[in-house]
Amino acid sequence: MTKEDINKASLPRHIAIIMDGNGRWAKQHSLARMFGHRQGVKVVHNITEAAAELGIGYLTLYAFSTENWNRPAEEVAALMTILVDTIAKERDTLMNNNVRLRTIGDTDRLPANARLKLQGLIDETSVNTGLTLVLALSYSARWELTRMAQRVAKDAADGLVKPQDISEQIVSSYLTTAGIPDPDLLIRTSGELRISNFLLWQLAYSELWFTSKLWPDFTTDDFYTAIFDYQHRERRFGKTSEQLKN
Repeated sequence: MTKEDINKASLPRHIAIIMDGNGRWAKQHSLARMFGHRQGVKVVHNITEAAAELGIGYLTLYAFSTENWNRPAEEVAALMTILVDTIAKERDTLMNNNVRLRTIGDTDRLPANARLKLQGLIDETSVNTGLTLVLALSYSARWELTRMAQRVAKDAADGLVKPQDISEQIVSSYLTTAGIPDPDLLIRTSGELRISNFLLWQLAYSELWFTSKLWPDFTTDDFYTAIFDYQHRERRFGKTSEQLKN
């Protein structure tokens, strides 16, 4: 599948990806897990460029989950080093492709140097008007929903919101993804068939696409295949096929 096969008139506005399999890829190649993560960063570069070229509005990448903090300390340290290195190296790519960077998650837990470099790049790319690249860092959906409930409860106690007025729109406005449309398409690599505590509220009506390929082996053609498959699905949102035709 190539990008010429994609119908530019019916692109998903927002694609989310669970990038899974870096560690297994490294093991298959008799390498340390860090090498799998570094290879995965190269794929992030390629997929971000492909999404920007196609005209995708939002690309959210599950880069580091809240649960990932429980991994061995040396692996977490290596991941943080890779994060800082990648931020520095990808500045020109983001600017040349008109990509705006944003993060979601409990980023206060990140090392200070990583937070500083991230914020610098977020500020610098804020002038860009093309693809919005959302990195989910120190993120989990249960953390996000718990945080949302705490904030709504506080505002309700302070009289800023009435409990009877709380709607789906108000809930969405308290999430870390406020202002970002829900994903139309979720892609997960490595053959796992679950969403692993990722965007539980936002994925309610997303199309799901799974591949057995490990993330370091995921190509732009695989990305185009997922979009092509999405474009040939019928999204009914509770309606019947006949209603959609009318």
